[in-house]
Amino acid sequence: MFQDLDATLKALLGDSLAPEELRAADVSFVTPDKDFKPAQDTVNLFLHDVQENRTLRSQEPLLDRAAAGDGYTSGRPPMRVDCTYLATAWSHKTGGVKAEDEHRLLGQLLLWLGRFPVIDERFLQGGVARPAQLHPLPASVGQPRDSAGTGQFWTALGVAPRPALALTVTLGLASPEPPQQLPPVRDVLLDPSVLGRPALRGRVLDVLDGAARPATGARVSVVEAGRDTVAGRSGDFSFGSLDFGEYTLLVRLPGRPDLQTRVTYRSDHQVHNVVLPQP
Repeated sequence: MFQDLDATLKALLGDSLAPEELRAADVSFVTPDKDFKPAQDTVNLFLHDVQENRTLRSQEPLLDRAAAGDGYTSGRPPMRVDCTYLATAWSHKTGGVKAEDEHRLLGQLLLWLGRFPVIDERFLQGGVARPAQLHPLPASVGQPRDSAGTGQFWTALGVAPRPALALTVTLGLASPEPPQQLPPVRDVLLDPSVLGRPALRGRVLDVLDGAARPATGARVSVVEAGRDTVAGRSGDFSFGSLDFGEYTLLVRLPGRPDLQTRVTYRSDHQVHNVVLPQP
């Protein structure tokens, strides 16, 4: 997957609308150590840091209609990972001309990458393109995580410090676990919401042996409001007298790990079901 992200960035830098010098430069992903001496002008993108973006972490399962049209599938959401590159420009010339060319190339790189807060789909390559990413790929440039450690980085590589840019792309890594098969809906429980008396409501469903059953007795809490209730026989819960807004539902069921899910409670979006993934 990371090599496909490399190919995606290479396609981005080689776009026909990119600055001419940037298009003409080679793109390298090798470690820029003391042995790195490119024979032509080069942009080096060194992937040096990979971390999960916990701010974007989701525990809500992905529900989709089964391919056969009978039932549904429930899968784990992708892991959102920040991939940070150290971007540097290298000239094959010497002396003052070398520094001038490198600075110009680095400036063009900054301006070009800054045009893409989200990487266009037309640049996506390999496994980044197919299967399609569930979320767009956000990118940030010139926002280093730890600028204080840059000097130590160059020292470790045995290279004199040089100007560099931090480029971070957030990638979605699909779970290797196959999605679980859920049975089709046979019965529909009608629980109409009244606009005059709104309530944050829904059902808690427990997936066991591929079948979704009401999680009777599950404790459901609205974390921000400090309120909780117990799911009824059909797994139903309801919280009245609650302001519209963003909330965290915390579901506890004996013998199962706690599950938190973020919901947006609005007048036109009052029902929020929670599905506990199969253990």
